[in-house]
Amino acid sequence: MTTPARSQVLYITYDGLLEPLGQSQVLAYMEKLAPEWPVHILSFEKRGDRDDEARMAAMRARLRAAGIGWTPLAYHKSPSAPATAYDIAVGTLVALLLVLRLKVKIVHARSYVPALVAIAVKRVAGVKFLFDMRGFWADERVDGGLWPENGRVYRIAKNLERRFLEAADHVVTLTHAGATEIARFPYLQDRMPPLSVIPTCADLNLFRPGPGRDDSVFTFGYVGSVGTWYLFGETLAFFRVIAERRLDARLLVVNRNEHEAIRTAVQKAGIELSRLEITAAQHRDVPRYIAQMHVGAAIIRPSYSKIASAPTKLAEYLGCGAPCVGNVGVGDMEEILEGKSVGVALREFTPVEYNRAADRLFALLGEPDIRKRCVETARERFSLEMGVDAYRNIYLSLAGHGGSVRIGDGRDAYRHRI
Repeated sequence: MTTPARSQVLYITYDGLLEPLGQSQVLAYMEKLAPEWPVHILSFEKRGDRDDEARMAAMRARLRAAGIGWTPLAYHKSPSAPATAYDIAVGTLVALLLVLRLKVKIVHARSYVPALVAIAVKRVAGVKFLFDMRGFWADERVDGGLWPENGRVYRIAKNLERRFLEAADHVVTLTHAGATEIARFPYLQDRMPPLSVIPTCADLNLFRPGPGRDDSVFTFGYVGSVGTWYLFGETLAFFRVIAERRLDARLLVVNRNEHEAIRTAVQKAGIELSRLEITAAQHRDVPRYIAQMHVGAAIIRPSYSKIASAPTKLAEYLGCGAPCVGNVGVGDMEEILEGKSVGVALREFTPVEYNRAADRLFALLGEPDIRKRCVETARERFSLEMGVDAYRNIYLSLAGHGGSVRIGDGRDAYRHRI
């Protein structure tokens, strides 16, 4: 598809492109959109990544080959509030210069800090503002114990969230549950912006079934970081129930830099370290490890903010043909896992519930078409191509060429325009 007039897009992300999240949830989309839309990415790179000259050079070459411009700024971590304020100030100045130099018409802001930059740029330069809000960031800070409930910082952040939603020319959120909640916000009842649901999609050409699974052992898998939101202790408690039923069960953890903490948690849970295998992997190598898993875990602490969350690992597990153990109270997870029969959603974290879920899980694993069903669900709900197509149509709409946004999930596409 070729757009009638290709407006320049400035994509602002507070996640670095050298981070796994930046590669899977920013670059993967932009590389596919760049042949049709001139894209320039403004990112904030962590110091360790910026100091790795070889990786920085490789990323520049990759972006150059894709026809994507890149301005990497330095990310500052501490002291937290002043550091973020400094990044916002620098980001706003640089973004304005890029808008003027590149004649940018659309600013695509990924989450709240970039939205602060984008809203200032819109006020000055009159660009279209796409608020890719992802989840409920301010509420995540409270639910994660980082901010006090109803404290001053939280109230400021929620006020900013309101400004973003009211100023946005289009809003993207990750889940249908989150979209339903946004539609209830009182201040949007008479001024609801166009809103699309685009979950955290995966490159299903990369995350696909492959060889490597050893069926002589039962592999229970876990990908990603532990702690804060991901309930690794509850994951280990569930694994113990699995191990009681399958004496050959092993735990495969793919994690970047928390290996010692993981070993300590496994021992504390009363699980023999001989059952544990930990490995670190680049994003491109993760599918090779998921291919070894009979089931993957994505157990997340449920809270108000998590109704707007869509864990990337769910799409990656399913794309590789692995059923998933998750839990209720997190985005659309229950609907997907239980509704599509591609996993189990824990309703509570108790021995009784763990055993009920284990019964259901082993019944699913005994079904001959389970892996095929997982892959089909991933393609129906989390295909990168579907996400790219949805963003393409949003860009078309913002550029004044119409376009209808669809992100398929087996139901009618979710879109608000009130």
